[in-house]
Amino acid sequence: MHPTSRIATGGKPITGARLGILMLEARFPRIPGDMGNAETWPFPVLYRLVKNASPQRVVRERAAGLLDAFKEAASDLVAQGADGLATNCGFLSLFQSELAAHAGVPVATSSLLQAAAIQALLPKGRRVGILTIDSGALTDAHLAAANVPAGTPVMGTEGGREFTRAILGNEDRLDCAAAEADMLDAGQALVARHPEIGAVLLECTNMAPYARALSQSIARPVFDIYAFVNWFHAGLRPRAFGPPGAAS
Repeated sequence: MHPTSRIATGGKPITGARLGILMLEARFPRIPGDMGNAETWPFPVLYRLVKNASPQRVVRERAAGLLDAFKEAASDLVAQGADGLATNCGFLSLFQSELAAHAGVPVATSSLLQAAAIQALLPKGRRVGILTIDSGALTDAHLAAANVPAGTPVMGTEGGREFTRAILGNEDRLDCAAAEADMLDAGQALVARHPEIGAVLLECTNMAPYARALSQSIARPVFDIYAFVNWFHAGLRPRAFGPPGAAS
């Protein structure tokens, strides 16, 4: 009796990592929950650093002159085996259409892409609010590129003492307690100014470690890049279910 045929196929230099993440060139601490901390993810990921893409340049200079570098990095990740791509800065919504067209795989440039879906979930009279690292730098163009509903309230953490300064200043030290306090202050100010807000969306990928504390503080759902990328990855690699009655 011949053994059952088991043929393996290849085609990619790296397998088992469906998601590729385009990383800014930064040195600030990548704490648990940050996209750049590989232990954040419950699945393997591929990383590619985009040279000269500093936080300051991407956020406050609208990533000027960096589109080609992001395209090149995207191509490298797809060539390595990525079936989908994400970036680690919400301000890269400006590159959403160009990167998706170039990469040839699904691309999630920004947490902001969730805004319209979150809005559709909320009861009548409620709306989504956005917390960002710099409200002055987050323009109508960034929001329109992510299909954020017009008039969506936005609040930034730039008035705080730690989070925005340390991240955009690309510092190698971060007072996490002070950064969390900045998040809570900005979130509370956002819902106080707009009490109709039914959920908050975090633009900045570095805000994810503080999402639970913020949700508890403002008593509202908080959506971030971590939840978004997990949803995105679930489409790249759907869960396998056994036949009815089979052991799990």
